[in-house]
Amino acid sequence: MEIVRKGFQVLLGAALIYAGITHLTTNRLEFQAQVPTWVPLSADFVVLASGVVEIALGIALASLQYRRQVGWITAAFFIAIFPGNISQYVNGIDAFGLDTDQARLTRLFFQPVLVLWALWATKAWK
Repeated sequence: MEIVRKGFQVLLGAALIYAGITHLTTNRLEFQAQVPTWVPLSADFVVLASGVVEIALGIALASLQYRRQVGWITAAFFIAIFPGNISQYVNGIDAFGLDTDQARLTRLFFQPVLVLWALWATKAWK
């Protein structure tokens, strides 16, 4: 079971590294569309900063070091960015192929899965 957890941890790390790189490059505008208007920073800054954080978290997860601490920090990050997903749904913003209210609503249910994944794979929450 431990090897499965570590595998899922590394997989999540790789996904975060990939997502972080796309924040900085190919999907930068798509991610900017998700930044809620009430955030007191430029959308571009938020996207760039969150991309750097995602890359750092991904590397930390993939390294398998400080597992529990990294798990809690990753889960907190997923919770912190959830308002962007809610904003996309509430404001009907098309991004990442989510071009219907149903698709945007369905996506909201996957964020808790990411939180649980981070906590389970790192043994932060047994």
